[in-house]
Amino acid sequence: MTSIGSLAARAGHLALDALLPARCLKCGATVRAPGALCGECWAGLAFLTAPYCACCGFPFEFDAGPGALCATCTRARPTFNRARAALKYDDASRGLIIDFKHGDRTDAAPAFIPWMRQAGAELLAEADAIVPVPLHWLRLFARRYNQAAMLAAGLAKAAGRPAIMDGLIRRRRTPSQGRLGPSARRRNVAGAFAVPARRQAAFEGRRVLLVDDVLTTGATAEACAAALLRAGAAGVDVLTLARVVRPQAE
Repeated sequence: MTSIGSLAARAGHLALDALLPARCLKCGATVRAPGALCGECWAGLAFLTAPYCACCGFPFEFDAGPGALCATCTRARPTFNRARAALKYDDASRGLIIDFKHGDRTDAAPAFIPWMRQAGAELLAEADAIVPVPLHWLRLFARRYNQAAMLAAGLAKAAGRPAIMDGLIRRRRTPSQGRLGPSARRRNVAGAFAVPARRQAAFEGRRVLLVDDVLTTGATAEACAAALLRAGAAGVDVLTLARVVRPQAE
C-alpha cells in the first residue's frame, strides 16, 4: 500500500509540475525545482566570501591577514562581536530581497537558508541561541509575517540550534530606516529594543546569534545587541541574508 501511495503521490506531483512548472524566484523563468533560481539570475548574485573584516564582514579586495579590520571598525568597534552576510545587497539581489520582505514571497525563505548557513558557519557553530530582529506588532499585523523570524527559524532547524523567537521585542514603532543616514538611523532605533522580563534568564552567559534580512549601517543590529548584552548575553553575533557595501573612508 505504501508503494502504491508513493507512486500516486509522485504521479500527482508530476501532473502538477506539468500544469504549473517551477519558476525562478527572481525572474519567473522555468526552472527544474521550486524555490530555485535560473542560471542567469544565479550568476548575477554576488556572494560574500573571505577576505573580509574580521568584525563586521565588510568585503576586502585583498587579503589583509588574520584579524584585519575595516576602516569603520578600526575607528570604533560595534556593539556586536561579528557580522556576516550571504549576499551583497545590489541591483541583482535587491528585487529578490524586497519581494521576500514586502511582496509575500515567503516561498523564497528555504532557498536563502543554505546561503546564510554557509556564510555564517563559524557563528552558528558557536551560537547558544538564535534570535530574530523583531517587528513592532502594528507592522507585523500589517505585513502578516516577520521575514527575520522566518530566516531565524529556518537556520535554527538546519543547524540544530535553539531559537528564541520572542527573545526581543520592539518597544516602539520606529519610522522606516530606508531614507535615513547612519546617524539618523542610530537615533531612530536608540532604546527601541528590549528583552522581555520572562526571557532574561534565557540569555545569561550565552552567545546569541541575531538574524535579520539586510545589514545596512548596523544601527538596528547594534541596538538589538545592546539589549541582549544588558540581559546578560556573553556576546552577540549577527547573520543577515545580505548587506549593503558602501565605500569606506580611510
